[in-house]
Amino acid sequence: MSRFQPMVIAVLAALVLSVATPAQARKVYRCVRDGTVSLSTAPEPGSRCKAREIDDNAATLPNLWGRSGAVSGTLYQREQDGKIVYGTRKLPGSVKVLAFTVPAPPGEPAHVGLGEVGPAQIDRYPKQFRAAARATGVDEAWLRAIAHAESGFDANAVSSKGAQGVMQLMPATSREYGVVDPFSSAQSIDAGARHLRVLTRRYHDDLTLVAAAYNAGIGAVTRYGGVPPYAETQAYVAKVQVLHERYRTALGPKKPIAARPASAAVP
Repeated sequence: MSRFQPMVIAVLAALVLSVATPAQARKVYRCVRDGTVSLSTAPEPGSRCKAREIDDNAATLPNLWGRSGAVSGTLYQREQDGKIVYGTRKLPGSVKVLAFTVPAPPGEPAHVGLGEVGPAQIDRYPKQFRAAARATGVDEAWLRAIAHAESGFDANAVSSKGAQGVMQLMPATSREYGVVDPFSSAQSIDAGARHLRVLTRRYHDDLTLVAAAYNAGIGAVTRYGGVPPYAETQAYVAKVQVLHERYRTALGPKKPIAARPASAAVP
């Protein structure tokens, strides 16, 4: 593994995939496909990718994964357009270089609250969640994961910041989506689903950023260029990711969902 040591150090310490030519700034692409994030030294075919310039001399390095806690994965090598490319997603023609684990940043709580998320609760408001998912095209497992993390399905929940109902919408957000009674489970779930649809389109199916924006707001995600460095938000994103997998398993194979025609949809 010694000949890959410079690249290993870059991946483990900085989550920046090294290239052969030394540089003061490295370009890494954060790529999203089917709600999953990968890093690559070149845009991945079939993924939505955004380039990030990383200064080798920077005092702090960005969290390109958008996750709290440790990150494990595999680094692959492939040839693309006549060049050697490294990435963390296994694509056709890829060859495994090494497995890696990046420890959680010092002082950052890893997966706060994950021991308390509990099992999936698919018996809570089944008609409302099913109807909202069909109307908006939002994955029902994702919608349920957000509700579970936000309120534990408590229709009367009110947060210390004033968020209300099953989906814990702020009053201004509720008004934006025409909610009359924020404590109505049906209205809250429907509005929450429509809000998630807006965020999903805004962030091009990057569910990590969708969860971060739902928790901390679009402004915070824009200001920090990704998941904000708030312990609460990073723990929330991690919790929702685990819950999403639990609800996907509990609900079984995903069935195609027919969204409303654009003319009938509420933005």
